[in-house]
Amino acid sequence: MVANLFARDGYAALGAGLQRGLGAPIAKLRRRPAPPGIAGLLPEAGAIRLPEPLEGRSLGRLGDLEVRLAVRKSEVRRAQRLRYKVFYEEMGAVPSALAALSRRDADAYDALCDHLLVLDHAAAKPAKPFGEPRPKVVGTYRLLRGEVAARGPGFYSEGEYDLAPLLAAQGGRRLLELGRSCVLKPYRGKRTVELLWAGIYAYVLHHRIDALIGCASLEGTDPDRLALPLAFLHHHARAPEGWRARALPERATRMDRLPREAVDPKAALQALPPLIKGYLRVGATFGDGAVIDRQFGTTDVFVALPVEAIGARYRGHFAPGA
Repeated sequence: MVANLFARDGYAALGAGLQRGLGAPIAKLRRRPAPPGIAGLLPEAGAIRLPEPLEGRSLGRLGDLEVRLAVRKSEVRRAQRLRYKVFYEEMGAVPSALAALSRRDADAYDALCDHLLVLDHAAAKPAKPFGEPRPKVVGTYRLLRGEVAARGPGFYSEGEYDLAPLLAAQGGRRLLELGRSCVLKPYRGKRTVELLWAGIYAYVLHHRIDALIGCASLEGTDPDRLALPLAFLHHHARAPEGWRARALPERATRMDRLPREAVDPKAALQALPPLIKGYLRVGATFGDGAVIDRQFGTTDVFVALPVEAIGARYRGHFAPGA
């Protein structure tokens, strides 16, 4: 399964919110001097001291909705059940026999990642008879830091893209891979999406992350029907060489399916999923080649978003206390 960030039409609120989820270890290479990173970009970052530990603490709240990291295995299992409900029951992905039996979307990466949760306290129910009520998990994001990936099986997106050149070029930067994101259908609105991004940004500050990476999806598996948005990303939003992850040769699908002069940017933007349009607004660029994921019925593209590329107004919108 690809590390989907967001999918389908229910996430239109992301664009509005931004306007205001397997390789061998990479050999040690000679590194360039480390770039300034987030501390050099945000003058206030040096003074920010988010509480220790970050796990379990509220990272934002809007009314009855709260965002924080999972701290218990039971909370991770609840996130997995939410992913199953959205990916398999709603979106029609094909589950494995184990996933169908457990009704959970789970893999080995879950034990390595941090899990961001959006909780609805108004929908709290006891976990067992006469037990303490627990809030409902209505949104989730899976977060994998580069240093964790390097000690284990690598980034999840390495199952689709060759990240070795990117990791060599960005050796001094702290990377964060986003994946396995979903929101329960009744909650797909501005508040939930903003809470997820506020949680991600708090995590970025806490761990001094320099760039976000991951895969985003376009619905459908026929690249010719997606020729316009794919060609737009290739010609107008292609990542610079140091960030340009390339699809694995055996999985690669060309994105330049139309010549540059045949791409109508306005029509292409209308054809892009809201998440990808949101990433474009804040400065993301995209890898070379798409990957078709027939299990999930999507065509995936690689996203690279250095924190330094995010405009000040967007950073301020999701900063702690905003």
